Amino acid sequence: MSRIQWASYTAVLAAASLFPLSLAAQSRRLPLVKDRIDESVLHTLAGNTRPEANRQNDRGPVADSLPMEHMLLQLRRSPEQEDAARALIDDLHNANSPKFHQWMTAEDFGKAFAPAPEDLEKVTAWLESHGFTVNLVYPSGMTIDFSGTASQVRDAFHTSIHYFAVNGQRHIANVSDPQIPAAFAPVLSGIVSMHDFLPHSMRAVHRNYTYTAGGNSIQAVVPADLATIYDLNPLFKSGYTGKGQTIAVIEDTNLFSTADWYTFRSTFGLSTYGGSLAVVHPAPASGNNNCANPGIVPGDDGEAILDAEWASASAPAANIVVAACADTYTTFGGFIAMQNLINSPKPPSIMSISYGECEAENGATSNVAISALYQQAVAEGISVFVSSGDEGAASCDANLPSATHGIGVSAFASTPYNVAVGGTDFSDTFSNTNATYWSAKNSSVYGSALSYIPETPWNDSCAGGLLVNLLGYPTASGTDSFCGTSIASQDGFLTVASGSGGPSGCAFGSPYNYGVVGGTCQGYAKPSWQAGVAGLPSDGVRDIPDVSLFAANGLWGHYYVVCWTDLANGGAPCLGAPSAWSGAGGTSFSSPILAGIQALVNQKQGSAQGNPNYVYYKLAANEYGAQGSSTCDSSSGPSAATTGCIFHDVTLGDIVVNCAGTMNCSGFVVNQPGRTFGTADGTLSLSDGLFTPAYSAAPGWDFATGIGTVDAYNLVMNWTAGQ
Repeated sequence: MSRIQWASYTAVLAAASLFPLSLAAQSRRLPLVKDRIDESVLHTLAGNTRPEANRQNDRGPVADSLPMEHMLLQLRRSPEQEDAARALIDDLHNANSPKFHQWMTAEDFGKAFAPAPEDLEKVTAWLESHGFTVNLVYPSGMTIDFSGTASQVRDAFHTSIHYFAVNGQRHIANVSDPQIPAAFAPVLSGIVSMHDFLPHSMRAVHRNYTYTAGGNSIQAVVPADLATIYDLNPLFKSGYTGKGQTIAVIEDTNLFSTADWYTFRSTFGLSTYGGSLAVVHPAPASGNNNCANPGIVPGDDGEAILDAEWASASAPAANIVVAACADTYTTFGGFIAMQNLINSPKPPSIMSISYGECEAENGATSNVAISALYQQAVAEGISVFVSSGDEGAASCDANLPSATHGIGVSAFASTPYNVAVGGTDFSDTFSNTNATYWSAKNSSVYGSALSYIPETPWNDSCAGGLLVNLLGYPTASGTDSFCGTSIASQDGFLTVASGSGGPSGCAFGSPYNYGVVGGTCQGYAKPSWQAGVAGLPSDGVRDIPDVSLFAANGLWGHYYVVCWTDLANGGAPCLGAPSAWSGAGGTSFSSPILAGIQALVNQKQGSAQGNPNYVYYKLAANEYGAQGSSTCDSSSGPSAATTGCIFHDVTLGDIVVNCAGTMNCSGFVVNQPGRTFGTADGTLSLSDGLFTPAYSAAPGWDFATGIGTVDAYNLVMNWTAGQ
């Protein structure tokens, strides 16, 4: 670390005398690096090699001079410090604690819980001894941004960087797990990423399905429909519109056109509320700037605009900030943006991120880094909303036609410090009640929903129970199933597209086979707040999702409308009736929408609220009791909204997807002569033999939709009761 950078960091530490003595004492920031730094005695950072970095894909080493810019070195605390940090966060959310809502700054967090200054100095000196440039040490003291070359990486971390050809694209990645001097093992978790495999967005393109059973009615969802279905209108009328609140949506791209956001707002009647839009490239508070302007990233710009538009739909007067940094060869730009915001003097109080990667492929250090990032955020009072995923319980098989890696969840969504937001669909088409819930005419702002609409989990797969039932197939898997037909294959029903949920299984450790939970994998322990709600399993681990909202992409005739005019990458002109505009689904929508609802909560409460799960689960425990509440069953329709229900308990349907192979795949039929479609006709299950679906909706909490969906008015008005 340069003298100026080190002086900046130590100046922060010097202010520790201003910090409460009891908290400083409990953190026990004693040096952990006690042995001599011996480069011949090494410690392997297991679980940090991408599965794609294999011999089959290897195309040889990169040039020694290849720049490896803005790598992130993740540090670790002592177990005692980590326990103290968790306990403090519980106290910050406990209304009976004197520390309740006494949110910390990034500097405070570093003073209390960063590794000792002596350890940080040794680590930065070691990096510099290998020729790396230490760009900055974040105020939290838990992350170091550094840059170098491929040859310096090989020299310091004992792994080579190679090119790999994967699905027709060239990537770079380390060929083996990195190694560090063993003396650093107590204080270093590892390098967050040494490759350019980026997370995927949770945007599901609107599709025109061709099956005809149940009719072909289409009701595209616009902001006015959202406000009716989830009871936002009385909040807006009472002045709770998100005024004065800031929501940051985390991206790695600029918007294709900021005009799209304004067109969306004016067309759907949101402009009258005020609100603002800003695209920012947040620089760190000190040190070298690691946030380059990303420009427009084709495809990802569709994610960015929907996040900005639909956060605004539920909080029309809020300030929407698109926070975007360029991806580097080693680091997802969204995480650079998030790090810089959280470590800034005035971070936004609400963030939403709609990207993901499964725990068993994300990498052990990256999993730790994500959790640490969100942990710091909630200690500062920031509410972090994350899309749970768009692939059922098979998050290691995202965007594939079938599940082959068994049950897994997204590392971006499974930490104890974020709200994991799942996805639902409406059941009116299935039950042939479209006319009950939708007007035949649109309003001046194109709304046509008449009331709350019963919901099911979003599920596009041929293995989904409701679809199998409607089409009259006797089983969900095997030769007689819908998945075993040419119709399913040709018309796109061989897909894992659905709302995601499941137990955390590989947040720590590493699998024997990447993408498959096993080996030394362990999930996050069940958080203190995830308790007391009917249906929660006694599995000892963090389970997702927490809350869900509508996220379908058209199977039953419902999807979201988006103004996105990037015609070359799937957009459409925003001209005339929005039925001709771009459309999509996915939990990419449900996360920013719930973030917008949190802005209404924060406005009413007059302050930031940190992790909303502390309140969600208390309110749900009161509503559902030990057995669930038939009064609040989503299938009851509008009556649930008129009886004071805060959550709609989704009990019909599932997120079961088709699968192939031997991992959690029940009913799979190995290819037989003359059969073409036997490679994806199993059903994702808790076992390989007896079918136990993964997963079905049920009373109370469930893996398909979590607590259920929200009545926004009742949630905002009863928020204090949950504290």
